[in-house]
Amino acid sequence: MILKNELQLEDFYKVLFKNEKIELHQEVLDRVKNSHNFLKEFSKSKVIYGVNTGFGPMAQYRIEDEDRIQLQYNLIRSHASGTGEPLPELYVKSAMLARLNTLCLGYSGVDVSVVELMVKFINLNINPLIYSHGGVGASGDLVQLAHLALALIGEGQVFHQGVLKPTSEVFVIENLTPINVNLREGLALMNGTSVMTGIGIVNTIHARRLLHWVIDGSVAINEIVLAYDDHLSFELNDTKKHQGQQQIAKIMREALKSSSLTRNREEHLYNKETKTEVFKEKVQEYYSLRCVPQILGPVLDSLNNVERVLIEEVNSANDNPIVDVNNKHVYHGGNFHGDYVSLEMDKLRIVVTKMTMLAERQLNYLLNHKLNDILPPFVNLGKLGLNFGMQGVQFTATSTTAECQTLSNSMYVHSIPNNNDNQDIVSMGTNAALMTKKVIENGFEVVGIELITIIQAIEYLGCQDKVSQSTTKLFDLIRTIVPAFKEDLIMYPLVNRVKNELMEIH
Repeated sequence: MILKNELQLEDFYKVLFKNEKIELHQEVLDRVKNSHNFLKEFSKSKVIYGVNTGFGPMAQYRIEDEDRIQLQYNLIRSHASGTGEPLPELYVKSAMLARLNTLCLGYSGVDVSVVELMVKFINLNINPLIYSHGGVGASGDLVQLAHLALALIGEGQVFHQGVLKPTSEVFVIENLTPINVNLREGLALMNGTSVMTGIGIVNTIHARRLLHWVIDGSVAINEIVLAYDDHLSFELNDTKKHQGQQQIAKIMREALKSSSLTRNREEHLYNKETKTEVFKEKVQEYYSLRCVPQILGPVLDSLNNVERVLIEEVNSANDNPIVDVNNKHVYHGGNFHGDYVSLEMDKLRIVVTKMTMLAERQLNYLLNHKLNDILPPFVNLGKLGLNFGMQGVQFTATSTTAECQTLSNSMYVHSIPNNNDNQDIVSMGTNAALMTKKVIENGFEVVGIELITIIQAIEYLGCQDKVSQSTTKLFDLIRTIVPAFKEDLIMYPLVNRVKNELMEIH
């Protein structure tokens, strides 16, 4: 992939999941060089933050020319102070790609060696050790990006071929040279939203996959209970003008075309006279079955908007100051502030939690024989009383859903001033992105449990030859992992294997 202009979500997919290599177009290299050369000349007789001043509250102190280089190294080393769990390599690689793209816009004034080495890191799958704790998302991801900068100067640790090693050792193995630090390379690497954005982009890719499985599960459960099909009709959903709702309904209608289980209301209730006082069968299904377009429509619309905002952030200059070669000026401001990403991560976390809640309620409907009236308690295919079926895993689904609900509280509005009150209002964007990551992973666990239950229900009802092609594919996929069972099994390995399969990006 040749990096020249704006990155798109598809580009992240290619690099992260297909290991496609990156090459910088000559226009990009020229842009970076011109920015660096302009800043070097422009800063000779002017006060430029982070070039000849200290940082944050220490910006009032002028830095002598002979100390400028040491200033950058001091910044990197002192702020490489993260704690907690290391970020998985996939998310680090996404963050590096986001940071690389920002620096390639030519507004940062870095030496070209920075972008060239970052390309080598990405292509060789060298991923710096970056910890989950440390970012408040105001001057960007200062702490997490300091760990990236630390690796680029040849210090700290990196994951190389999946093994954590000293960076200096990997530089020798791969014949790499540390970046040149001579203007503001440390600050330019650290001042930005690239970690929260990189995590956020992976979150959107996984969230879209989760949505796919929730739709598949909703299709299958409508078949299992012989639901009426008019709640998915074009005519009904077209009267509500939300695109997401209309698209979800259309996807489900298309999937159910090949099913012989869902019922037409006209045939069963409109075209014959009935004198029944009390209907044995429900005239309308529970909300978790018939309101799926109205529930998942906002999820789809929100996900589309989150992706748009994140890609805008990736293609933005998000450090400080901004080096403007065209206007021969350097602008000081706050493009590193992460509020856009933080708010979108809160939104995504909320809608993923709602998806998880939908899956949990559908699961409960299947497990509660008094609600569905067609399945044994807990979809137990064994001997009632002796065997337990899916009873045990419901506890896991319920508790995991509850955790998602608590984690859905906003980080965007949870600002704590710090940095001697210089950063007096912050975004907490990286925390928001990491909490969203956790909620998405939780969602896959709950949906995995629901899908296993759906397959067991189909097995009990013996309707494999009547379900849609979509549900047949789902049935076959889960059956490669979970065999049909009557006797009780140890469930945790199966649930985890299903979760991993559902999360796998092909």
